[in-house]
Amino acid sequence: MIIDLKDLKTGEKQYYLQHVIAPRPICFASTIDKAGHVNLSPFSFFNLFSSNPPIVIFSPSRRVRDNTTKHSLQNVLEVPEVVINIVTYDMVQQTSLASCEFPKEVNEFSKAGFTEQPATLVKPPMVKESRVKLECHVIEIKPLGTGGGAGNLVICEVLRMHIDDTLLDENKKIDQRNLHHVARLGGDWYCKIDETNLFQVQKPNTELGIGVDALPLSIRNSKLLSGNNLGQLANVTEVPLIDPSFYNNRLKEIIQYYSVNPEEMEKELHSYAKKLLEDGKIREAWQVLLAGE
Repeated sequence: MIIDLKDLKTGEKQYYLQHVIAPRPICFASTIDKAGHVNLSPFSFFNLFSSNPPIVIFSPSRRVRDNTTKHSLQNVLEVPEVVINIVTYDMVQQTSLASCEFPKEVNEFSKAGFTEQPATLVKPPMVKESRVKLECHVIEIKPLGTGGGAGNLVICEVLRMHIDDTLLDENKKIDQRNLHHVARLGGDWYCKIDETNLFQVQKPNTELGIGVDALPLSIRNSKLLSGNNLGQLANVTEVPLIDPSFYNNRLKEIIQYYSVNPEEMEKELHSYAKKLLEDGKIREAWQVLLAGE
């Protein structure tokens, strides 16, 4: 299917975009107007855009239904401050409840059952139940259009972070496995981040990986190794040399039983290497593959 967005109604554009551009982090924004009315509302058009200065942006869009604006947007136009409360799995149902379109004078903290906690630098309160809070100053609001569905980029500088001690390890670093983020998908769908779906990818830094195009042809054209597997192998800075000390029992068995049939031996070596790569053992996988070269 090919879709030209210019041919779609606004609601249809929103449907497809929100399903495929996901998961999206959730900005649970507490704001306040000049009269002191507090608003608490979640927005999934949100992310980090700069570390120096520390800038996050969220976008309260104009309603598709009637082109009205949200209280959060009205508030930051009056009082350019916001607390962004990070949403975790244990508060997602209450967060969703806070998205109801209550009248302006209604406090979503009360409706959703959250506790107001005074911020230290800005006027809006923090959500006590959130394990990470960002006190922010709004430095710019950029409208992206005037029709229903148009976003309004609320560009915020993070002034202070509040991090629950239970999220930290002995070095005062955040242990990603403890945070249990929640992210937004399309429609009613969300996803939960925990140890069952976390994985690590070795990140290239200043040293360049050799690239898939530099892999030996037999590896690059493997019928068993996936694109992800090739990406792992190609992230080394140079093709490794054969290490004579690496010769485990499984590799020995493959060479012993399949050496008379090179095609079958390559298949077994690639299958074994694939298992090693799935276990994150890149050095070992290279040694297995080099044995077949």
